[in-house]
Amino acid sequence: MKARTDEEHKEKMVRLQAAQERKIAGKTVEKGLIVVHTGTGKGKTSAALGMVIRAIGHGMKVGVIQFVKGAMGSGEKVVFDQFPELVEFKPMGEGFTWDTQDRSRDIEVARAGWDEVKRMIADPTYKLVLADELNIVLRYGYLPVEEVIEVLRTKPPMTHVIVTGRNAPQPLIDMADLVTDMTLVKHPFRDQNVRAQPGIEY
Repeated sequence: MKARTDEEHKEKMVRLQAAQERKIAGKTVEKGLIVVHTGTGKGKTSAALGMVIRAIGHGMKVGVIQFVKGAMGSGEKVVFDQFPELVEFKPMGEGFTWDTQDRSRDIEVARAGWDEVKRMIADPTYKLVLADELNIVLRYGYLPVEEVIEVLRTKPPMTHVIVTGRNAPQPLIDMADLVTDMTLVKHPFRDQNVRAQPGIEY
């Protein structure tokens, strides 16, 4: 491909800038978003926690409930504990289902976590609520998908809610405003027998 001259490049960028400004001018709606991070690839929680950090930077109060996770410490909890006035961070899981091996207990713990998510969503002081790995408990039938959908459907208009985890149910995908499917290409755990490491996985 022939390289553009500086003048040709500038002309193209001026046209792109004008087109982008027209697009932005037409966007007038603000609303609390329902965001879903799903898929087999790594990064669903990491991306959501990046949004939590962004919200903190804007002085927004954030609630984080972690399903499944909680049996081990995490670097993010150490960081968020430094902002107690802005972040309520509660790992409420007891480990993976193959570790707990107790369906009744898993359902009880999932319900307790969901009750906390509902409390945060209903509280107008929270501007962003993250239900981390909620898709996992929905996949295993620990909570009714219909109940989750109804709570999200009736949330306060300006509250943002993020739901993460593999295998997001189709009704959640259908109602969400933003859905990202993390695609697995390579993973060191699977491909190189590299175990989970602090600073990378937790």
